[in-house]
Amino acid sequence: MHYSRVIMRATLAYTLLRLLLFFAAALVLALFGVHGLTLLAVALIVSSIISVPLLSKVRDRMSTSLTRKIDTFESRLDEGTKAEDVD
Repeated sequence: MHYSRVIMRATLAYTLLRLLLFFAAALVLALFGVHGLTLLAVALIVSSIISVPLLSKVRDRMSTSLTRKIDTFESRLDEGTKAEDVD
């Protein structure tokens, strides 16, 4: 599998899980009678707090993928710079 797809898959999985947590929190709060802007604000806070321990492995996987991609890009950039300096 192409490395960009691995990064995209990890990022997409994390984003979709965060959205799922947000909508689940909003649904539960709506069932308890919270409405409007208060519903959105509280759902955002609750889903953020829940996602810290619940999505830590997914977040770590995404972070590792992105870090590897950046390191690869930086090493290629350094190689290009060194090649230009030789000329």
